[in-house]
Amino acid sequence: MKWHTADVFNYGLLSENAKANRKNMTEAESVFWKIAKGSGLGQKCRRQYLIGDYIVDFFFRESLLIVEIDGGYHYTEQQQVEDAIRQCWLESMGYVVLRFSNEQVLSDTEFVINKVKQLLK
Repeated sequence: MKWHTADVFNYGLLSENAKANRKNMTEAESVFWKIAKGSGLGQKCRRQYLIGDYIVDFFFRESLLIVEIDGGYHYTEQQQVEDAIRQCWLESMGYVVLRFSNEQVLSDTEFVINKVKQLLK
């Protein structure tokens, strides 16, 4: 598979934003990362990873699985439209996108981890 990297004009800004996101994870992202980092779920996981002109929360390259953990702002109408466009593009490129809310990760971590494991090849 050809890797989808950011446009050369956007790469620097996106890279800086990804770095800032890694330093300022939400509580739910931190919980997921503690379990998934390294090969904690059986495959190497990357966080705040650039794919095209997007930064995905977590990426399992071997399975092309993207895990998104959505906080409150994802429930606004505008953000839902933007998320749908983003997800459509990612899926058209061959990626599988799995979304969880912060609440799901924090209150039912076992369910989230089991769902991710099911999709890892």
